[in-house]
Amino acid sequence: MRFVVFLLNLATWASAFAPHARLSVPSRTATSSSSNNRLVMKDYPKPNVENTDNYRLYNELSRSFQTTLKSDKPQKVAIIGGGLSGLACAKYLVDAGHVPVVYEAREMLGGKVSAWQDKDGDWIETGLHIFFGAYPNMMNLFDELDIHDRLQWKVHKMIFAMQELPGEFTSFDFIPGIPAPFNFGLAILMNQKMLTLTEKLQTAPPLLPMLVQGQDFIDAQDELSVLDFMRKYGMPERINEEVFISMAKALDFIDPDKLSMTVVLTAMNRFLNEDNGLQMAFLDGNQPDRLCKPMVDHIEARGGQVFTKSPIKEIVTNDDGTVKHLLLRSGEKVVADTYVSAMPVDIVKRMIPEKWQSMPYFRQVDELEGIPVINLHLWFDRKLKAVDHLCFSRSPLLSVYADMSVTCKEYYDPNASMIELVFAPCSPLAGGNVNWISKSDEEIIDATMGEMARLFPAEIAADPKWPATLQQGPQGQARLRKFAVVKTPRSVYAAIPGRNKYRPSQTTPIDNFVMAGDWTSQKFLGSMEGAVLGGKLAAEVIARKAKGMAPLPAKEIQASIVENASKHKVTKPAGVKGEGAIAFGGGAVLAKDNEKLLREVDPNQFATV
Repeated sequence: MRFVVFLLNLATWASAFAPHARLSVPSRTATSSSSNNRLVMKDYPKPNVENTDNYRLYNELSRSFQTTLKSDKPQKVAIIGGGLSGLACAKYLVDAGHVPVVYEAREMLGGKVSAWQDKDGDWIETGLHIFFGAYPNMMNLFDELDIHDRLQWKVHKMIFAMQELPGEFTSFDFIPGIPAPFNFGLAILMNQKMLTLTEKLQTAPPLLPMLVQGQDFIDAQDELSVLDFMRKYGMPERINEEVFISMAKALDFIDPDKLSMTVVLTAMNRFLNEDNGLQMAFLDGNQPDRLCKPMVDHIEARGGQVFTKSPIKEIVTNDDGTVKHLLLRSGEKVVADTYVSAMPVDIVKRMIPEKWQSMPYFRQVDELEGIPVINLHLWFDRKLKAVDHLCFSRSPLLSVYADMSVTCKEYYDPNASMIELVFAPCSPLAGGNVNWISKSDEEIIDATMGEMARLFPAEIAADPKWPATLQQGPQGQARLRKFAVVKTPRSVYAAIPGRNKYRPSQTTPIDNFVMAGDWTSQKFLGSMEGAVLGGKLAAEVIARKAKGMAPLPAKEIQASIVENASKHKVTKPAGVKGEGAIAFGGGAVLAKDNEKLLREVDPNQFATV
């Protein structure tokens, strides 16, 4: 209740601070006679992310690997998958004195944060990745690897494109020195463009149980979509258009009518309870060098190993169901004391051994699937008037975007913009009306350029190559010089209503097999933070067992899953077909051979809507 009272008290004077004009673009300076409106990168000091209960909790878990969980009897642990979750699992296992060996199928590490260079030397990223202050495990990891200086923190605000005012922006500005959750409340009240005062006050009461009851209330909302929750609790419809559409697509690439409210409440609960939870940072360069390599160096310096181009063909079991060995496509047999899957959920489904297929634990994965998403890179022939921050597009086709030529040191270019943006929703599963994964790169770029013309109406040129821009006036001069379309047919698990209860615990019924991944049961969703935590929790399961400690309780399996598991028809595992990113659940610029493979293994991506 104190939060609502606070909002009412603020309401009488907040408008005095409210920005009524076009959002100013900060830190502009003259760099040449023809560029007196150039935007110059400006980073901010690292916020105090350590002074939170979540940070302290997971810092204690990190330290336990080197103290109470430290083993004098090293175990060899084979980890399938070299994404963030697999690398995090290996990192904490070496801290505990064990010998992890990571087997990554692709030639690059990172999974959903993988990146590669094109023929021009430009980096192509699987996704646009942002680091939040409310990522306690990621912040701990950066501290443990001594790479905090690789994060470029931006001013504490959220920036939204104004859908009804093309070319204009508005923002939620967080005033320094005001603690959470009041800083968030004040930021919303100060904004006079997105919601009326009445709508703001109507929005607060339904969120109070989240603050008072915490995770129990949040988990109980999983059966409701965001729209269902809004209507159940009498929230104004316009908050969906003004806020929730942007938030839903940024969190899970899904529209609010398809997204579980648990996802939104989980994020809001973190952000509302931490002073700097919503402050954002960009990595200062490509993820393989600036994030994955320090993890690999840490692992290998302590006796672990990381192998790329080492795809697993089969998980071979003993008569009792325990893992006997991993069979690589090369024919090599990998024998270890314990085995960890850090594979995406859709790949796990194809690898489940026959002896496990009737177990309720493994039948849970039938209820989970990855969501399609597309990440775009747009290189322009000149500088756009962007902002040095992440922007919420509030577009029906786009999620968030950033001018990486401004926000990221390695990609900095004072003369031309490179916009990286997330194209979502991409399928009916996510609330869209088109299976965009099946469309050509040119169709996707044309649709995107139409949206870019709305975001930058005075700058994008009318270009006959892109029909969606032909309504642009003569003042627009910026033309697309180059583009890259990265399709991930199955990205993070689709957090549609009713799915959260099926996310499995890291502990499995197989004595020497543990599950990691952002899709496993942990409270930070399908995200970089969730991936790191999923790997960390898997390492904890192994380290506790090695020390002879009591196992952590496994998550309860739904009665319907238990009842139907025994009826499951056991078949030979399908295994993974083909090579490359698409085959193993990653993202790629889709060449003809990859498209053919995708049509064979995931025909739903090409279904007519």
